[in-house]
Amino acid sequence: MKLTILSTSDTHGYLLPTDYTSRTSQTNFGLSRAATVIKAEKAAAGAEPVLVIENGDFLQGSPLAYYAAKVSHDLTPLSAAYDQIPYQVGIVGNHEFNYGADYLRQAISQSHRHFLCANILDEQGRPAFGQPYEILTFGDLKVAVLGLTTQYIPHWEAPEKIQGLTFKSAVSTAQEYVPRLHELADLVVVAYHGGFERDLTTAKPTEALTGENEGSALLAEVPGIDALVTGHQHRELADLVGQVPITQPGAKGAFVGKITLDWEQATKKVTAATAALIATASAQPDPEIVAQLSPLNQAVEDWLDQPLGTTTGDLTIKDPMAVRMHPHPYIQFVQDVQRAATGAKISGTALFNNEGRGFGRTITFRSVLTNYIYPNTLAVERITGADLRTALEQSAGYFSLADTGQVTVSERFKDPKPQHYNYDMYAGIDYVIDVSRPEGHRITKLTYQGQPIRPEQQLDVVINQYRAVGGGNYAMFKAAKIIKENPADMTELIADYLRQHPQVNATTEDNFRVITTPGSAH
Repeated sequence: MKLTILSTSDTHGYLLPTDYTSRTSQTNFGLSRAATVIKAEKAAAGAEPVLVIENGDFLQGSPLAYYAAKVSHDLTPLSAAYDQIPYQVGIVGNHEFNYGADYLRQAISQSHRHFLCANILDEQGRPAFGQPYEILTFGDLKVAVLGLTTQYIPHWEAPEKIQGLTFKSAVSTAQEYVPRLHELADLVVVAYHGGFERDLTTAKPTEALTGENEGSALLAEVPGIDALVTGHQHRELADLVGQVPITQPGAKGAFVGKITLDWEQATKKVTAATAALIATASAQPDPEIVAQLSPLNQAVEDWLDQPLGTTTGDLTIKDPMAVRMHPHPYIQFVQDVQRAATGAKISGTALFNNEGRGFGRTITFRSVLTNYIYPNTLAVERITGADLRTALEQSAGYFSLADTGQVTVSERFKDPKPQHYNYDMYAGIDYVIDVSRPEGHRITKLTYQGQPIRPEQQLDVVINQYRAVGGGNYAMFKAAKIIKENPADMTELIADYLRQHPQVNATTEDNFRVITTPGSAH
């Protein structure tokens, strides 16, 4: 018997083949394309069993998902679209908590697929979202699927969104469940909304071993896993690690993960295994999903085109690297919004990815949401001058100096996944980053209101809530230092700001520089 395991992960509400940059946008990704691939794979399998897994991060990310959560307050069309795909099980992703645990519970209650999450527990110590595992029977074959989620969510989410929840290690949870599941089933599949912390070939760490990603540890420390479905990192992976097939199918429905296990009834053993990714770019979008979403999509497109303000001068982004090296009017605008919303004089923010294009002559909801892509709220933290310098030094590690002398992006911010969102720029202070100098010693100027910032000096800084609880491994920021929060997300705050300031000028404070100094050690 051949068992096929198909999976999507990190679709982030990108159901249709569009990135919403324009009404006519057509992209080579989207859940509706993945749906066509899954349908074809199921047909090709014939009478052989097929297990289909939705591996998390489906509730947040696209303008359509934002509209459902914040504008229409109606999750039904989104849930119905995911229900068009024959998922048997669904996994809880970290971004499922962005709109609060109650919103996640509503999504679970509306979905046909059975949600699994063994390592997020309620106050009674029971799985808080769905069941820990599911056992599916395909003729003589019993398959157990264990659901796991990255334990690192408390480092990203506001405490009130995860109140009463305990997040356990995926490894310790799997060590508890996998042996039990082998007593109940022939095969054990682990579906983990998390990724790999080590190189799949050399086993060398590819990131700080914080526990955010435990895929490699699962394979090394939990015997008995027959297949491992992963996500979270948006990587495109399909491989055999030892004898265990693994997949990670990128993001936004661009790929479908496919694992096959040949299972011999007589010996009750896996005799062969394969892992592959199937690109969805050439698949036609599923017509039923497209038709079903058409009314909602029309409403979303109309809403996205609502004008919020106008610009004077150039707020467009042509070169993301230039934006990170020199003050830019779009970043200045975000800093101004953050300070106006909180009263703080110092603000930090990031250019989250390289796809944002800034603002054209007219600012619309479309341009806001395609630039500021996360539903962040804001927090003001009271930190010391030493904290601020340490944060700036950590951000300065984003840059590397090539042999040619050109400033480039450091490898660890590009691989194994892009982390542009972990490089922060600040307003309200003046500073210089000298990339020629060794990491940890790159901030050569740091002043506030014309005076050098002292290590013990108390400063109030507004940052997004992800960073405020230490997201990105910024250990100097933590919930205990928060002195004020604004509960509205940034999209609302930007819209409110534009109602009061409908004309945005392309100006900056011109307060920071990224330089190189010939002859400096590096």
